[in-house]
Amino acid sequence: MLARRNLLRSGAAMAALPLAAQAQGFPDHPIRWVVGYPPGGASDTFARLIGAAISARLGQNVVVENRPGGGAVLASDTVSRSAPDGYTWLHVDNGILTYNPALYTRLPYNPDTDLAGVGFIGRFPLYIVVRPEGAPTDFAGLLAASRQRSVTYGTPAVASPHHLAMELVKRRTNIDVTHVPYRGGPAAMQDLLGGQVDCVVIDTATGLPFLRDRRVRALAALTETRTPDAPDVPTMAELGYPNTIAYGWQGMSVPRATPAPIIARLSAEMIAAIQSPDIASRMHGLGIDYQPWTPAQFDAFVASENALWRPLIRELGIRLDS
Repeated sequence: MLARRNLLRSGAAMAALPLAAQAQGFPDHPIRWVVGYPPGGASDTFARLIGAAISARLGQNVVVENRPGGGAVLASDTVSRSAPDGYTWLHVDNGILTYNPALYTRLPYNPDTDLAGVGFIGRFPLYIVVRPEGAPTDFAGLLAASRQRSVTYGTPAVASPHHLAMELVKRRTNIDVTHVPYRGGPAAMQDLLGGQVDCVVIDTATGLPFLRDRRVRALAALTETRTPDAPDVPTMAELGYPNTIAYGWQGMSVPRATPAPIIARLSAEMIAAIQSPDIASRMHGLGIDYQPWTPAQFDAFVASENALWRPLIRELGIRLDS
């Protein structure tokens, strides 16, 4: 029996050697950062910006690989099946880690068991906005208008954080609004200005230029506290609707079995890159809320998001593969 135990321990130690060796020599060749969306969007932009900074710190090229398709399911599956060696990263967001398991009947990957969090990129505050003239001047006015006629709201896409945020608002306030999905935030904003929709739920990255130029008026922020970029805009909690909080957010994950020392190294380099003056300045200018979370903190944040949004999606009956 003793000989058998020693043999098992020896075998486990031998199995761990390759992983330890990988971590010690990491990285020794280029890395790919897989993005499940086309070039030019917010996810692609941040992956390239942050990837370039991490590349300089690691001494290896970080190559952004766009693999759009099916709510980023293709990209997510690709990374989930990749070798857990730290050389394949996945750009993640609400959809990939939180929404997709509730939106799809079947997924080729399970974000809860196949992926491990590395780092947080940031939260994008959301606002409910209207035209500056000929529209309600506050949320109470929008709520009253919905009692009199059909009120429409635009978002960048079906099952986007913006769409689900307004569905949460509907649950909390009983506002009667109809969803009008668009292909991206800018298109929704143009139709708002043109009078085709009554209001839009927009994120800070797209919405701030409109707010700063006073081309739209924000009725409410879906944040815990008022934002520095729109300090005059009340939160839903201030308006009497607590627990009405929603953000768009992004991060980075790797295959679950990636060695802990490699994840720790990537996390440290990612935090340093995002906190560098150039990137920090750009993110601040877009109103993005950043916290230098550890992998464990990022995973805990995702778990809290799952507990809120997956039941809501299932309650709404939204499906993307039916």
